[in-house]
Amino acid sequence: MLEKSHAQDWRTERFEVVRVEGPNDVPPREPWVIDVALLDMNHNFPNVGHDAVITLVRDATLAHDDALARAGRRVRLLSYEVREKLMVPDHAEGRHRLYLGTGGPGHLDPRHNTHKLGVQEIREDPSWEAPLWRLFEAVAADEDAALFGVCHTFGLLCRWSGVAQPHLRGPEKGGHRSGVGTNVLTEQAIEHPWFSGFAHPSVPVLDSRYYDLLPTSPVFPAGVTPIAYESSQAGDRPGEALTMVELARERDGSAPRVFGVNSHPEIGSSNRVRALLDRMLENGTITPEVHAERSAILPVLRDDRGAERLLVARRVFGDLVDRHVGRLARAA
Repeated sequence: MLEKSHAQDWRTERFEVVRVEGPNDVPPREPWVIDVALLDMNHNFPNVGHDAVITLVRDATLAHDDALARAGRRVRLLSYEVREKLMVPDHAEGRHRLYLGTGGPGHLDPRHNTHKLGVQEIREDPSWEAPLWRLFEAVAADEDAALFGVCHTFGLLCRWSGVAQPHLRGPEKGGHRSGVGTNVLTEQAIEHPWFSGFAHPSVPVLDSRYYDLLPTSPVFPAGVTPIAYESSQAGDRPGEALTMVELARERDGSAPRVFGVNSHPEIGSSNRVRALLDRMLENGTITPEVHAERSAILPVLRDDRGAERLLVARRVFGDLVDRHVGRLARAA
């Protein structure tokens, strides 16, 4: 988990990270700063995904350095500790135009997280949910704002919108799903301008989930587009669990504006993950035991579908982050 004392490690000339665990941690607004919101759903559990998202935003900032330099602007990523510290930004303040949401442990309904047991069961205060729902509502209604979420945030978007509900993966489905799996794109995705470029409707993704999100109705509300489902046992047909959903689209119809995936596209190549883990160990944000445990994923990231998985991951998350950081940089 990102510590305030290590936030400076990410700093470049035009990028910085601020950890927000209380009202006094929110820096004053500055006219030359583009503030991006990271909704940290990890409940203070050490994880690679949070830092991987920071890396993606930093990389996007570097990619648009010329535009930022011309405008005399820089990007500041505010990492809000949502679930443990109850820090949820208010969109009405107009501070953020881009929101990114992480994965996290526990049930997707915080009212079910009533005791701590092992690494995936937590005890939490559910009072963050109401302001988060208000945030989702406000962002969806604002055509100039965007929100992209992975894993736990995907599940929360599904619960908020009512399009799907979480169901624990039982032994009949193999329990906890971890590793490289397959998603099957819907017909709507194949016709979608943003997703139509995939060579095949079956795409590899990096899974790590205890809960499937099952649609509440075979008919989705107006403006909501199912993009992918888990693969069936046969592997080439959609299964029952929703894995990608678009909840709002940009006004020109070219790309999703509020979008979530029940996978981990923020996790990049094995070399990048190794570097993140080593950095976290050096900074003391994870123990050697956690470092060894999380390093077990590295061979998975090098499998024979690694290159294709990275292409999919960029399209469903990284390219969207870059697109919006570039847009904010050019508008500065």
